Parts: sequence; structure tokens; C-alpha cells
Amino acid sequence: MEKNQIYKAEITGYNADGLGLCRIENMVCFVKGSVRQDVCLIRIVKVLKNVCYGIVEEIIKPSPSRMASACPHFPKCGGCDFHHMTYDEELWFKKDKVERALRSIAGIETEVTMAGSRHVSHYRNKAQYPVALRDGKVITGFYRARSHDVIPMDNCLLQKETANQIALFVCDFWQKNSLSVYDEIAHRGVLRHIYIRSGKDEVQLVLVVTQRDVKKLKVFISEVTAAFPMISSVILNIHPDKTNAVLGKTNITVYGKDTLTGEMCGNLFEISPPAFFQINKEQAETIYDQALEYADLDGTQTVLDLYCGIGTITLHLAKKAKKVYGIEIVPEAIENAKLNAQRNGIENTEFFCADAGKGANMLIEKGVKLDVICVDPPRKGMDQNTIDAILTLAPQKVVYVSCDCSTMARDVKILEENGYKLRKASAFDMFPRTSHVESCAILMKE
Repeated sequence: MEKNQIYKAEITGYNADGLGLCRIENMVCFVKGSVRQDVCLIRIVKVLKNVCYGIVEEIIKPSPSRMASACPHFPKCGGCDFHHMTYDEELWFKKDKVERALRSIAGIETEVTMAGSRHVSHYRNKAQYPVALRDGKVITGFYRARSHDVIPMDNCLLQKETANQIALFVCDFWQKNSLSVYDEIAHRGVLRHIYIRSGKDEVQLVLVVTQRDVKKLKVFISEVTAAFPMISSVILNIHPDKTNAVLGKTNITVYGKDTLTGEMCGNLFEISPPAFFQINKEQAETIYDQALEYADLDGTQTVLDLYCGIGTITLHLAKKAKKVYGIEIVPEAIENAKLNAQRNGIENTEFFCADAGKGANMLIEKGVKLDVICVDPPRKGMDQNTIDAILTLAPQKVVYVSCDCSTMARDVKILEENGYKLRKASAFDMFPRTSHVESCAILMKE
């Protein structure tokens, strides 16, 4: 098989990234932009030892699940993966992705329940818009796939419509007043990103800038808050470093309050710019309800919530637990968590700022006896120190909330090898039109 050769094949499934999968001359081929049951001509663009990659040259017979994209920027923009297939097909892929991870990595054959999102468009409550100067015009949008080339757009179908409008307003103001825009190649200029969070009836606007001195800032604040009265705070995030990270380390509130008020599972939360908060609120509540159901609390249990963030899951568990400990490594998030517990009148929680493994070991040293441990780790999953601490604490139940089913499957396998058994697993579409899928599992000590 050689590059640029064309073959006819039927797409039979997907890989973990959502690329169509078929076999050509007994070799697995991954095909971007294809849909299961497509019959198409495929041009080979890359050949490796055991697999090859192709692109659709011509669709001979379209899949019943193929559809025209509602987004004019797809697939140029790298933000979405699935505007070319029906939502039912997207959910099929995500359910299959979790089941395959558990089967191939953990060696567990189980049927996973799949919960689709209530909203498929305009569901994101956090938007990070890169800003660039193109032919003398200030633009914002999102990056082209695998690049830092900004695709200008007026209306991203994933972001809240108000956030799209505010981002355009910022660009128009910068253009009208000939203000400085950051050039990441030359590493000079001021405005880097427009970072917008939507909460309970309010919006937090963060301007990511390279310096504290922003020209015409008072005029900007006056105009943007007049145009968008729901803006409750304007914050400068100072980010002078030459890095791909969106946010810098310093936040200066120049209008309104330091935090954003969000609502989750009936609790109110104050959220600082760097603190984690789920992007799809309604679907996050569905996941947290599932975690609470798996924990099966009756008011007598002591629970540990690892990677607790600002306490969203912690406070939800606390409604039915005797005591819940929350551990998180981000100091601002822990401060938010403590205040959130007070604000909601929840007195049976205790929060510690520490690495997950070190925090769990701290509870071991205190002699704390746990009935349930809930974990919600980052994509890399749990490290060995954290897993060892969980095994030492030996709770009857481990509830695993995951944003990466492959690392969850890896950790589940280790827990199963050490006396736990996977009882149930569920998948949740937190990010419609992308290849990401969230999951939740319950393991019980045998």
C-alpha cells in the first residue's frame, strides 16, 4: 500500500478519536470525516507499519447517519469533530468508546448505559476566544485543527450566544480604538484571549493581557457593561509568558466582584477564573446524580471526594452523607469550596489543599475510616500513590467519575486486581459534537 492510492471501502466503526474505521488489503485504515456505513473512495495519506490513514475522496453511498453540517466553519475549525453525523450516531460512538476501553484495557465485558445531552448546541458556559490581527483587522474565533491559525467566526454553535456577542464587542472596541493585539510569533502586543464564563444570571469577562496597563480600560468597562448588563465582573488576567497556556497566574478585578456565581444541583458556587467548573451544567448534574446514586448513601457514611475542585460533587454527596472530606491541589478552588459550603449552609464537609495522593495519605495518618471514596481525576487518571492510598483506606465503594475512559479503564483494572469489582458503568455526553465522553463507574470491595 502506498500514499495517494485510492481504494473503495465501507466504514464499519470508529477509533477512539472518532475517525472512521475500515479495512483495506487486511490493514486497518482510519478515515477522517467518514461515518459508519459510508461506502466511499478513500485516498491514502499516511502509511505506517500496522495502520494507515485516509481521507474521503468520494462518497459512493452515504451512511443513513450522515448529515450536512450546520456550522459553516466545520471541519476547518478544530473545535468540533461530529457535525457530519446525526446525534444518535454520535451517541453510538461514545457508548461504544467506553465499552471498548473497558474491554480492551481492563478486560471487562459490560454494557454501558448512555445519556445524551439535553442541549446539543450553545451548551458551553465557558469560552476561550483567541484574538489575532488579520490584514489590519482584530478578529476572534477558534484555532484551525492542529494549529494556532485563528478561524474568524461570528457565531460558534457550541458557545453561549451571549458569549459570542461579547467576544465580537471586545474585538470591535479594540479595532475602533486601535488597541494592541498580541502576536505570539513576535511575542509582543497586549490582548491575547477573551475568556468568558456564564453563571447563574450573570457573566464573568476576563481579558487575558500581557501587562497591567490597558489603554482606555475605563471607557471599555463603561461601554461593555452598558451593552451587556449581565456582566458582573471584568477581570484582567496578566499573562506575559511565552507559552500556549490560556491563563496567566495573576488576576486583577477591575469591575465588579472577584468570582462568578454558578448553580449546580441546587447549590450556589462562587467560581474564580482559574477554578474548574463543569462546562455543560445540565449534563454535569446528570453525572453527579448518578455518582450519588452509585454511592447509595443513607446519612451514616463517611466519604472522601478526591480532586474535588470547588466542591460541586462534595456538596452534592454531603446531602446524604454523615461527613465528606474534599481534597484538591488548586488553592483558589479549595478557598472557593470552603466558602461554597458556608454559603449553602452545609456543615458536614472539610476541605484540604493537597495533591490527591498526599491528601489521602493525610487521612490515613489521622486514622479516618471511610465508607466511600469518590474520584474525579484529570485526563491522566490517578497516579500510583493515589491508588495505593485508596487501597490502604479500603472503602467499601469507589465511585469513579472520568473525563477519559481509557485512563479510567486502566485504573479500574488495577483496583480489580486488588479486591474491587466493577458493578456498573455509565457514559454521558458532556461535550456534544466533539469526540470526548464522560463516564461514571461504581466498584465495590469483594
